[in-house]
Amino acid sequence: MTITVVIVDDQGMVRSGFGVLLDAQPDIEVVGEAADGAAGLREVARLRPDVVLMDVRMPVLDGLAATRKLLGEPGGPKVLMLTTFDLDDYVYEALRAGASGFLLKDASAAELAAAVRVVAAGDALLSPSITRRLIAEFSRLGAPRAPSRERLAGLTERETEVLALVARGLSNGEIAAELVVAEQTVKTHFGRILTKLGLRDRPQAIVYAYETGLVRPGD
Repeated sequence: MTITVVIVDDQGMVRSGFGVLLDAQPDIEVVGEAADGAAGLREVARLRPDVVLMDVRMPVLDGLAATRKLLGEPGGPKVLMLTTFDLDDYVYEALRAGASGFLLKDASAAELAAAVRVVAAGDALLSPSITRRLIAEFSRLGAPRAPSRERLAGLTERETEVLALVARGLSNGEIAAELVVAEQTVKTHFGRILTKLGLRDRPQAIVYAYETGLVRPGD
């Protein structure tokens, strides 16, 4: 199946460059583009793409606000944030808004295509540096921001254990090694965790684990 993409960025060269690179892929098609968040929302509503490449800083409506509007309701597209630096000040808020990951604007054609495929498949593009920054931000904020842990009660002991390890930044393979189980078993557990907690992907799961206090920085 072809992955459809809308590019939302105020730089024409970024839109055209990424468009050319993605359209060269046999399984990806750029169906639209926009120069600001408000126009991007209209294009997404009209075209219903699988993935949106969303710039963080834009006029009229920035990428964070646009992402919140896009993902405020179920069934929205996956959002991949475009940024100049992987330590962008907006990393934390973008993940809380529901973004599936980050992509540097100087990414190669191969990295760009791979990123689109990853988020389209429902996975998260969360590099170790982004995970470390997210954890550092929770450490700075201190106490949990959403103390209710009622939904956690619906998880099994093993699912709770897997969620805690995910929140510490471990990959599925690393979790499998830690628990001495098959990697596919970890994927199955994590899929059930997302379903039970009503979460979209790995970044949301990490945010949830820290905000409920299941995991605290330094644990």
